[in-house]
Amino acid sequence: MTEFDIEGSNLLSALQKADRRSLAPYLQELELPSNHVIHEPGDDVRYCYFPRHQALASHVVLMADGTAIEAALVGCEGAIGGIVSHGSLPAFARAVVTHGGGFYRIAATVLEDIKQKSPHMGDLLARYADCLMAQLFQSIACNATHTVEQRTAKWLAAALDRTGQDEVALTQDQLGTMLGVGRTYVSRVIARFKQQGIIITRRGGVKVLDRDQLERSSCACRQTVTEHFQEVLQGIYPAVE
Repeated sequence: MTEFDIEGSNLLSALQKADRRSLAPYLQELELPSNHVIHEPGDDVRYCYFPRHQALASHVVLMADGTAIEAALVGCEGAIGGIVSHGSLPAFARAVVTHGGGFYRIAATVLEDIKQKSPHMGDLLARYADCLMAQLFQSIACNATHTVEQRTAKWLAAALDRTGQDEVALTQDQLGTMLGVGRTYVSRVIARFKQQGIIITRRGGVKVLDRDQLERSSCACRQTVTEHFQEVLQGIYPAVE
């Protein structure tokens, strides 16, 4: 692989040519299915994963009662794994593939070695870590203050942003897990959205018919995070067509 073969990851594309050339020999291309677990809490973070194109992954926090709640959604704008650490540290949350697709993978120790030789790469990944932290902060506030309907609309809009598609492959059970609510709550919201002509459901997926109305049903949290990405890492967050 050469630096010219690296594509589908906005974060890697933002690196300087010399940095991409340094990374290219060590990047492994993977196809991971939905629900594939990248790591569990307590696992050593041995690799860093960069979602490509329409692939999505999530940081999911596991509660004592078994509830799993999404803390952050990651697409082609970001990465999962040892970005700013020295690698091989225990993971705090589960990392799971939300929308199957292509990924790049690199050993965290190798990434750290290359990063130490490149101030530009270190700065870029540190700024991405800041954006990810902002998403986590906003997620905490959103979960505490906004309705299930607003959060459902926000999640669907965020997924569409990253995939560039109008359909997301997930079940209502999976969506409930992402939002930290039961299937009953999600089913009611999905039913309302269908009645309003915002979405239709298909087996294992949701298709958005009216993006504008979906945006109006959402809270402002996604836009707040997007604006922070644009300020700190302009051009990384996928542009809405």
